Order: sequence, then C-alpha cells, then structure tokens
Amino acid sequence: MIYFLLYLFLEVVVSVNISSAIGGINTFLEILLSAFIGISILVNFRSTLGENLHAVSTNRIDLQEFQRLNIFTLLGAILLIVPGFLTDILGIFLQFSVFTKMLVNRFTAKSQQDDTIHYHKTTTTKKEDNVIDVEIIRDDTLKR
Repeated sequence: MIYFLLYLFLEVVVSVNISSAIGGINTFLEILLSAFIGISILVNFRSTLGENLHAVSTNRIDLQEFQRLNIFTLLGAILLIVPGFLTDILGIFLQFSVFTKMLVNRFTAKSQQDDTIHYHKTTTTKKEDNVIDVEIIRDDTLKR
C-alpha cells in the first residue's frame, strides 16, 4: 500500500511539472503517442519473442534471462499504455535490454548469493586418474 502511494505521489509530481512545462495539448499528444507505441510493441511482441528464442537457442542468453527480458518487455509496453509521464519513462527504459539486464543483475545478484550451495570438490591424486573401477567375479562362484 505504501509503495502504491509513493508511486502515485511521484507520478503526480512528475506529471504536473512536465505538463506545466510543455502545455496541455502537447501532454495530450504525448499520452496518445505513448499509448500508440505501447500497443505497437504488444502487437510486434511475436518478433521480439522470436529473437529472444533464437538467442536462447544459440546460448547467448540463458533461460532465466529469456523469461526476464520478455516479462520486462511486456511490462514496459503496458506502462507505456498507462497515462502518465513517470510510467512512460519507466516503460521506455524497460524496452532496452541494457537497462533490463542491469535491473535483473542488480536484484538477482543478492538472491543468488543467498541461495548458493557450497559444494566440496574431491581431489584425486595424479596416479588415481587412470584407474578404472571394476568388479571382479571369481569363476568358482559361477559354477555352483
């Protein structure tokens, strides 16, 4: 609840300041333009999804990054459709993969450090590297 009120306060402050600087007609045109851009991103999301699938298949990104990039693209498009200058700014930033990667790395670095499991590596000596582990079965036990 507190985050929503903080967002609402910031949205009003940013919108009033920008609207008073550019005027009412330009504010209306900006709202229409950003909504049109958000809708066009949603319409063209299929090609973005295809590019991200190709990046996963060529191992340029992993599966978790694939999911996050697509979620941020959709979230950015929705933020562009919602009227307001702060949401438009955030929606534009979420469309660029550089910003989304920084955002993902910022929040997942701490959680990965908490979730890591420390594995103990067993060391072998040089002479044991060429040993094959086998089971020896005696002939006299097979004849009985």
